[in-house]
Amino acid sequence: MGRLTRILLPGLLLLGLYYAFFGGRVSVFELRRAHRDLAAAEAELARVRALNDSLRAWADSLADDPAVLERFAREEFGMIRGGEVLYRFDEAGDSTPPGDTLAPR
Repeated sequence: MGRLTRILLPGLLLLGLYYAFFGGRVSVFELRRAHRDLAAAEAELARVRALNDSLRAWADSLADDPAVLERFAREEFGMIRGGEVLYRFDEAGDSTPPGDTLAPR
């Protein structure tokens, strides 16, 4: 009986440890993957919260500060005040208009 206990007991113990770590509903590998996924989700949440705070500050600035609202209107919509002249510059390299007949032949 002593020899059987010396062989069987450690074998059962090893089998139980194997099942605890690698089998069952939650293995060590799944637990590590869940921790990795949680860390990635927390990082994404922090990024989205920072973006949300930035957008909220921008919206507050547009609502409360007339200078910011004027700058936005000028930059985005090309709005001007009375008496001002708006100049727009084309960033393309070709300065020849599309229907120009003076182009070299």
